Amino acid sequence: MTAHPAYCELRPVTPLAAVVLAHNPGPMTLEGTNTWVLRAPGSEECVVVDPGEADDEAHRQRVVAAAGPVALVLLTHRHHDHAGGARRFAELTGAPVRALDRSLVLGAEGLGDGDVVAAAGVELRVVATPGHTSDSLSFLLAGPDAGPAVLTGDTVLGRGTAVIAHPDGALGPYLDSLRRLAELAQGTDVLPGHGPELPDAAAVAAKYLDHREQRLDQVRAAVAELGAEATPRQVVEVVYADVDRVLWAAAELSVRAQLDYLRGV
Repeated sequence: MTAHPAYCELRPVTPLAAVVLAHNPGPMTLEGTNTWVLRAPGSEECVVVDPGEADDEAHRQRVVAAAGPVALVLLTHRHHDHAGGARRFAELTGAPVRALDRSLVLGAEGLGDGDVVAAAGVELRVVATPGHTSDSLSFLLAGPDAGPAVLTGDTVLGRGTAVIAHPDGALGPYLDSLRRLAELAQGTDVLPGHGPELPDAAAVAAKYLDHREQRLDQVRAAVAELGAEATPRQVVEVVYADVDRVLWAAAELSVRAQLDYLRGV
């Protein structure tokens, strides 16, 4: 496994999965957004997960050129850097688009928890993992002669921790989603929406849960110090005082979700 893929290249990651990294780095996207290309060995067609932003035609064209015939497009969630270019990608490839959010579905049925999608010689089981957004999905990938892997979108990242996209996201469902991922088989690879792949989904999810509990304790302590009516920004200034301020806007989203969770909203 590698720190992160080169931009604009199709990089094999597992026997069933390869990735093209969009050139859209930033505080919320890390090195950029991962577009995943899935196929069994010997399959001409592929499944593409998260084709990228609406205004990044160059990325779409590179994915089309590298992927070959596309049987299906899947979306992990509605955020623009993952799903914004799905309609245009469908026009380029003729492939249907499936997602939990029915407004994103094109030429196919929507997706729901427990659905099984089979295409390009691979099988994907849909796992509802709300929290980052209300429509967040993960896809448990299986195929011939390959160990298990899970595509996690923004629920679990290749480095750092995920943001709860308040008000669409919520901490309670997110903690439940992490518990689901923590129950996956040992050695299930993580294929995230941002950052490098990771070797063990259950272990990573357990670390995420520990981190969230620690942050909740810090938020509780900050509220005890600041008062019950403390604003998210005030809490961020206490809890994230040692974090680069460029990340405070993202931290404020998560703190809003944490305060709602603690206040029972």
